Amino acid sequence: MTHDIEKLVAHSRAAMVHAYAPYSAFKVGAAVLAESGRIYSGCNVENASYGLSMCAERIAVFRAVCSGERIVKAVAISSSSDKPAFPCGACRQVLAEFESKDEPTHIYLVSDSGVQIYTLADLLPHAFRI
Repeated sequence: MTHDIEKLVAHSRAAMVHAYAPYSAFKVGAAVLAESGRIYSGCNVENASYGLSMCAERIAVFRAVCSGERIVKAVAISSSSDKPAFPCGACRQVLAEFESKDEPTHIYLVSDSGVQIYTLADLLPHAFRI
């Protein structure tokens, strides 16, 4: 892994610590590497009304967008599970909205057993695009 990706993974792990998951006890942290080179992180935030919960990946992307970013180059996702935590369908579609037309977005799934690498197209082969 390159230094940038190691840093991205570290940010996702650090974000996971702050997850609010009193109902599932499944903590997730995500970090996105924007086109500018800046990293934005997020953690999952649960709510007693489950539909109001928010995934770590979307929080990280939305933080990037709120800072003026429009391209997500890579995402690292860490979880409290010993298995990799794949992003849900909604998060995959949100990531597709901010993927470069020229380069694929890389997804790094972090678990105790190591890091698995995918492209967004691997996980969402037929993304909805306008």
